[in-house]
Amino acid sequence: MATQEFYIRTASETEAHGPFTQEQLISLAEAGKVDPQTLYYEANTEQWITIGSNVELRTAIFPEKKRLTIKPKDRIATLNTGPDTHPPITVDEMLAAAEGRTADTADKRDKTIAYERAARLGRYACIAMLLLTAASLLLPSIDLLVAFDTAKLVGHPYVYLGILDLGLALMLMLGAVAWYPFIRFRAALGLGFLGVMFWMQMPTPVIPVLVVAASSAGLYLSTIFVSYLPLAISVGVGLAGSLGFAYYMLTN
Repeated sequence: MATQEFYIRTASETEAHGPFTQEQLISLAEAGKVDPQTLYYEANTEQWITIGSNVELRTAIFPEKKRLTIKPKDRIATLNTGPDTHPPITVDEMLAAAEGRTADTADKRDKTIAYERAARLGRYACIAMLLLTAASLLLPSIDLLVAFDTAKLVGHPYVYLGILDLGLALMLMLGAVAWYPFIRFRAALGLGFLGVMFWMQMPTPVIPVLVVAASSAGLYLSTIFVSYLPLAISVGVGLAGSLGFAYYMLTN
């Protein structure tokens, strides 16, 4: 564990700091910046747990201090023989260096935090796309939904796909990223089902089908990429396709 690297945060924070070595955590604890209630990311369980819950780590960072007594006649000699020309390093400077936010450590910045932020942005984009398509599919049949006319709803298959989109969006709002395989299936289903329906029903189906393809591709790829550039392209294509899909559904 001495060579293990740790990411830490408090319970009220959403951003993690790190990576830190065990020695750096000990220094932070001595400075009062880390306590047993500080959370660290446990890679084996993929969970944030308190330092105090790990007996080995807690003992290493917060060892029991033995009480020292000094005899009155003892003389304490200082080891400092000359003036210190270097200013002391603050905790903020140490955190910045550890996170790669200084000129000397910029090339050592851990990419895991950037990947986590990109994945979070992708989840928000998927929520927006699913809400757009859900509204586009449900609003044209809102009277039937309010009246709950099941006999007539059978002839409106778009309604069921809209309900599916709304449910998936709600699951992502709750942070259930384990539903990503279902979202990818929804993207493939939308491309096939809506593409065929638009091709058969629209007088000029090329643009509507391209809109459906863009919306489905953007939704699918936004659940995969964790790098900013490809994710930004996927989100842009998906949102543009979802807006175009909404236009065709609500104006035709």
